[in-house]
Amino acid sequence: MTPEETIDFPIRRVWSRIARIYNTEAAKYGGSMAIGQILLNIGPEGTPSTKLGPKMGMEARSLVRTLQTMEVEGLIKRIADKADKRVVRIHLTAKGKQMRDVSRDTVVRFNQAVQCRFTAAQLNNFRQVMNELDRILEQEQLF
Repeated sequence: MTPEETIDFPIRRVWSRIARIYNTEAAKYGGSMAIGQILLNIGPEGTPSTKLGPKMGMEARSLVRTLQTMEVEGLIKRIADKADKRVVRIHLTAKGKQMRDVSRDTVVRFNQAVQCRFTAAQLNNFRQVMNELDRILEQEQLF
């Protein structure tokens, strides 16, 4: 079986290219793709850090390190939940909100540039395959 005949090789190759595009764009603003992804996943009322990792498929160790960097750079602040003091919510600062807007614009521009090259049926098929692959990987032990 050649790499091109596998499921994972084209996904990995394309994701590497997407990551390179996002990291190149984020570097213009002193950020990274990981920082942009986190910024886009923090809700207006804050998000518990324990919910961010699973939501984005990010390892806890990488998430903690990135959150520490974001806090030092003034993009986020940690605030104890008013109802449950054991829960710490991640909130965006004004600077974090500005960076989130840049991240959102970058994602929108990328998606518009790609989506205009495919039919609605092709995009629907792609989403169905990716959703099913995600479901399989989430629910089944493959090996």
